[in-house]
Amino acid sequence: MAIGLLLGIVSLLLMTEPQRKTVYNRLLSIRPLPSRGRRVSLSKSPSRSASPEKEAPNNVPPPAEYKDIFPPWRRDALWTAVRSSPPARKDELHAAADGFLDVLFRDGLIPFEADYKTCASPFSTYTPMGISLSEIAALGDFPDYAELSGVPLPQPYREFTIESALPRPYRPFRWAYHQTMSLTKLENDWWLELENTYVERIKERKALFAKHGKMVLDYLPGSELGCKEVMEMALQFLCARYPQYFSLVYSEDRGHVFCSRLLQKETVVRDMHPLHVLLENVPEDFAVMIRNPDDGYYYFRAGLLCSSLGWNVATKLGMQLKQIHNPIPDYKEKMEFSMDRYFAKLPTARPIQRGSWGLEVDQPLFMPPGDPHEAYREYQAPTSELPLSRIHLRVDWQTLRRLPLSGAIIFNFKALFTPVEEFREEPHIPHLLTTILHHGKPNIMQYKNTWHVEHVALPFLEEAMRYQEESGMVEKGWEVGTLEEAPFFKGWRERWRAKQGF
Repeated sequence: MAIGLLLGIVSLLLMTEPQRKTVYNRLLSIRPLPSRGRRVSLSKSPSRSASPEKEAPNNVPPPAEYKDIFPPWRRDALWTAVRSSPPARKDELHAAADGFLDVLFRDGLIPFEADYKTCASPFSTYTPMGISLSEIAALGDFPDYAELSGVPLPQPYREFTIESALPRPYRPFRWAYHQTMSLTKLENDWWLELENTYVERIKERKALFAKHGKMVLDYLPGSELGCKEVMEMALQFLCARYPQYFSLVYSEDRGHVFCSRLLQKETVVRDMHPLHVLLENVPEDFAVMIRNPDDGYYYFRAGLLCSSLGWNVATKLGMQLKQIHNPIPDYKEKMEFSMDRYFAKLPTARPIQRGSWGLEVDQPLFMPPGDPHEAYREYQAPTSELPLSRIHLRVDWQTLRRLPLSGAIIFNFKALFTPVEEFREEPHIPHLLTTILHHGKPNIMQYKNTWHVEHVALPFLEEAMRYQEESGMVEKGWEVGTLEEAPFFKGWRERWRAKQGF
């Protein structure tokens, strides 16, 4: 405590007169501290204009300044995250935490474009999570993110074998079909999902980066901590979920080394940028959204995106959330305020998942503007050139989560392809998709751009509807609606497991 008081006094002496007045005014209003025998709680969050649990309706005007709204803190988790650490690390964290001054938090936020490793000073000390740079340094590399975030590590998937692994059959169809985020709670065990294309997909993604460079991977100043966090969390997840294939070891000469039995390689983590570690080992896309302390809004500051269609890192990097979604129908009118508010208040312990979908010719993974594959979307090819076997459902299965140290929000997704022909044996799916294609809101369907394959897909789907009704798979006269099993379908698990040989 003496060290903390000394640091506080030094910080006050280094302030200008107006800054000291601000601190004194806040000190006058602060509630009494607990008795000396009781540790001050580390979980106290700064005041917010509204409780995360009592959100206003969408039509209420946004608050004047999002910069006064901070994400929920989890400072108490600092202690549980180091409970199994060596005593020296615990002592280092205690020394760093004893210097915490709540009243200095708002004036001590890390600048938007500052690198956390080099910006520490009495006036650039804290992340939006109320965690100081000295505390982050005390935690070290690969801290216990499960404790820090409140999201448990996944259960080991020991029956998993990469040779037969298939992605779960996501079918995110809804009816009535409106433009909403359609968010559900993340299934923690399935944040990063591997399949039998793992090795070839990693090769494909590395080739895309070699060809397209910053269209696929880039980062701006101020994203350093967020990139490091998501990389470390992803590697911890893979080691916990698939221990038969991945491990993380430490040595004094090389630091942390990620070992992949699937790729037969070792990645020395400190030798490359965190997004390159992900590119080399994780076949999913990641966008790092950083809070700007000047306005409280979130901006796209770093990304690894190998699965985008019609856009890429270069066309969106640096944009605010609403600018990124500008092309989406009804976003400004129905979703902009809700999404800005959601990003401002999202807790670390509540990651979410959702899916978007489209119909594609073949399996285009990355399609920047001007790509030759775009030509398929401009016309309806003759059926002699476009057999049903070439038409695929593409699902971008997405997750959204807040990181516990930087407060960055990570949007990640992977593209999954399914031949439309498989829908014949999936109850209710032909009915749902046919209804959406026929009756979906025109501006949304134009944005989805399914027209170029509908002349082939719809006749098949309508025949599949008749087959399912005649075989008793679906009751005749079924009123089309979102399935109880969404984003899957009735009997999906048994069918999925059987295809993998379980």
